[in-house]
Amino acid sequence: MRGRHTLVLSGAGISTESGIPDYRGPGSVMRRAQPISYQEFVRSPAARACYWARSAVGWPRVTAARPNAGHAALAEMEDAGRLTGVITQNVEGLHQAAGSRNVVELHGTLAEVVCLDCTARERRQDVQERILALNPGWAQGPFREAAELPDGDASIDVPSDGFFQIPGCLRCGGVLKPDVVFFGENVPRTRVEQALSLLSEAEVLLVVGSSLAVYSGYRFVVQASQDAKPIAIINLGPCRGDPLAAVRVEAALGEALPLLASMIDHS
Repeated sequence: MRGRHTLVLSGAGISTESGIPDYRGPGSVMRRAQPISYQEFVRSPAARACYWARSAVGWPRVTAARPNAGHAALAEMEDAGRLTGVITQNVEGLHQAAGSRNVVELHGTLAEVVCLDCTARERRQDVQERILALNPGWAQGPFREAAELPDGDASIDVPSDGFFQIPGCLRCGGVLKPDVVFFGENVPRTRVEQALSLLSEAEVLLVVGSSLAVYSGYRFVVQASQDAKPIAIINLGPCRGDPLAAVRVEAALGEALPLLASMIDHS
């Protein structure tokens, strides 16, 4: 990375030290069920009610999360001109909260909600307030200690269809969906092109906290390899991109990234 423009590709592993659980890393929480798919969310009112019921419990925990030393180190390296930007597979906004400016949120953001009918947007916090007005006390009581799951989800058993009320779009009354890419949904092409543009300008790709099990992130490692750009990976546990890496470090990011920033600053 010395004297080179470096792009970061981050995954859920960088946020586990902020209390955000991941899907596949060491110590990840066993899920009671698979994450909802885009197709199921669109076609099933009961599935949507289940999603929003669980999300209503998980959302306050997402908003309470704070950037850790790993996020701060990346922001510091960007400020120092060491990094050109971050492509993140995360949806909780911690890179921006730490001060990173050039961030492509590959899988979207939990902080916004979009109407599938008229495309109107609304803040997730505002939707949370409307959910709790329709379902008083839902996020409290017996669910307060529910296990936290990735992407603002919570491990709870949702009562039968019709019990949980979900708000509609304020503009048209249509179906609301968090502005994140669900399983079975494609990353918007414009977002992929934006990320590929960042990669084209970089000389090194640094992967942090990702197993790269999902192709939406792995594609950038493949592209970097095809372009003969060095790839470095810092992760706990195996990574799909390991065979393509010039450097592979097994370390906690809250320790490794501040050390890396310090080493580069003194190079």
